[in-house]
Amino acid sequence: MKTRKTGRLKDDSRWAWAMLLPNIVGFIMFMLIPVVATFVLSFMKYDMLKAPKFIGLQNYIDMIRDPIVHEVTWNTIVYTVLTVPVGMCFSLVLAVMLDQKIAFRRFYRAVFFLPAITSMVVIAIVWQWIYNPDYGLLNYFLSLFGIKGPKWLLDTKTSLLSLAIVGIWKNAGYNMIIFLSGLQGISTSYYEAAELDGAGKLQQFRYITIPMLKPTTFFIFIMTVISSFQVFDQVMLMTKGGPGRSSSVLVHYLYQNAFQYFKLGYACAIAYLLFFIIMGITIFNMRMEKNMREIY
Repeated sequence: MKTRKTGRLKDDSRWAWAMLLPNIVGFIMFMLIPVVATFVLSFMKYDMLKAPKFIGLQNYIDMIRDPIVHEVTWNTIVYTVLTVPVGMCFSLVLAVMLDQKIAFRRFYRAVFFLPAITSMVVIAIVWQWIYNPDYGLLNYFLSLFGIKGPKWLLDTKTSLLSLAIVGIWKNAGYNMIIFLSGLQGISTSYYEAAELDGAGKLQQFRYITIPMLKPTTFFIFIMTVISSFQVFDQVMLMTKGGPGRSSSVLVHYLYQNAFQYFKLGYACAIAYLLFFIIMGITIFNMRMEKNMREIY
């Protein structure tokens, strides 16, 4: 009997490892090896034409002294500040509205979620037309009220704001779905008890919905901050970091150093700067999550 059990356990173990093997190989090849290689190359001078040359901490020292790194880091922070709070509020409002019993509710949810699964190339083309200073839809709308619209993507003052608006619009549907799942997890008995006590809709939202959504809100906040720090595609497609460096962000500058200037060692150092920023956010997330669990 023991021999049969032992044999079955061995068979199950083999099958488990066989099922896990593709993921393990993929993790090693596409995650672990690149991470280690990036760390090693961050201490090298490497341009892909010559053999890597060890230069110690020079890349990190150059990065600290590089005014462009300071500028693009600041742009990344500004972009994050512009997109995260506004985007979360917008998504929450959408979720609350579409959680009500209204006609075509599923249709509206699908419409708002559509940008989240649409190619960024398509989105960039559409928004470049909307932002066009001469015949764009946005400036035409403003002209109806006698307002002369700015040059949006072509102006150093508005380029980053323009990209932030696109980011908010694209991610609103995804965050809306997560908020919806959180809203549907709140028991209706809380709202029924509040109605019996004479609480209005705004009071219910303030004292029931918002507190009960704290774990969901915190999750969306952290994920949105991380994705904002990693923004690249819309910058590359819509402005290429310009005009000047007014809309360039950390990942865009990393890309330029790696594939335009061929300073791969320096690009790896910038990658680790981004890594440490995101790691700091993740540690903050874990500590706050622990505090949340203690409260609840």
